[in-house]
Amino acid sequence: MRVILMTGKGGVGKTSVAAATGLRCAELGYKTLVLSTDPAHSLADSFELELEHMPRQVKPNLWGAELDALMELEGNWGAVKRYITQVLQARGLEGVEAEELAILPGMDEIFSLVRMKRHYDEGEFDVLIIDSAPTGTALRLLSLPEVAGWYMRRLYKPFQAVSAALRPIVEPLFRPVAGFSLPTQEVMDAPYEFYEQLEALEKVLTDATTTSVRLVTNPEKMVIKESLRAHAYLSLYNVGTDLVVANRIIPDSVSDPFFQRWKESQQRYRHEIHENFRPLPVKEVPLYSEEMCGISALERLQETLYGEENPTQVYYKETTLRVVQQQESYSLEVYLPGIPKDQIELSKTADELNIRIGNHRRNLVLPQALATMQPAGAKMEDDYLKIRFLAA
Repeated sequence: MRVILMTGKGGVGKTSVAAATGLRCAELGYKTLVLSTDPAHSLADSFELELEHMPRQVKPNLWGAELDALMELEGNWGAVKRYITQVLQARGLEGVEAEELAILPGMDEIFSLVRMKRHYDEGEFDVLIIDSAPTGTALRLLSLPEVAGWYMRRLYKPFQAVSAALRPIVEPLFRPVAGFSLPTQEVMDAPYEFYEQLEALEKVLTDATTTSVRLVTNPEKMVIKESLRAHAYLSLYNVGTDLVVANRIIPDSVSDPFFQRWKESQQRYRHEIHENFRPLPVKEVPLYSEEMCGISALERLQETLYGEENPTQVYYKETTLRVVQQQESYSLEVYLPGIPKDQIELSKTADELNIRIGNHRRNLVLPQALATMQPAGAKMEDDYLKIRFLAA
């Protein structure tokens, strides 16, 4: 199965791009599912069709679905949620407050991705296109398997076995004192099963031959910075980006003086998009005179985006940005083929790293792990600029 994950700042048009990509894949004969995991669903509006949690056919070879995160959470985490609610109620919290606090922040987002993994395992579709939450913030939770793995295997599993053995002995003494029961086996199993699902999901998302992220952006300062930050985090967790879509560019045919300054501003930011994401390919999409709602509008967008191309191809296979953790430092590795080191100048301001090569300048928004550190030397090796970062 081919997995294409569309992400970007809210409102940049990633849902329209995801829907148009699905149309093109279906047109080429691929059995395609476009799945919205964004809590603010708009995929149904894009297709002008009612969508639900389960896939619904939109056209031949094309299905759409809007994920119900609460339904996924109940199915995967319901036993734990009910137990935490019981504990909180025993400590004096009201029912609604206890139920709300029983859902940890970010759980709905990560279970959206777990649903994606289930579609992948079932293998019912050839192409799975994810209309993700803004900037793919849930992908940051992919560090969880790496962080939690040692504890889960070395501590949690033995604790789980001891808890199961002692429960019949301790429970009669525990409940009268605490006011709630010890966790059942179902509750104890859920965290480890959740960890295993995340670990399996991470393997799918970091397989560049299977999964590609496509960043949708607009030629605006704040949107570009958010896209650069998303690219940095994706690279931090080894999730490959193969394409950038610069959306809503005012066409040259628009000559009204009202738009002149806006067009000049967009021209500058278009140049920044190409420079800052180089060598990733960039596709430009015009600002249309009508909303991208309905099949006919999406077909026009599809034609602009892909023409005769196959969207399932991997547009760029090289890793453009890598973050490698060393013993007491990090190495940020930027792909700059054919550039001599003596032509490169580096400077850092807050969470931004500026790379100047002759008359060209590239800005990188650093992930938090590097933003608090300082560059401590750089070298060119195998077409990568490798910048070492040390704690300030």
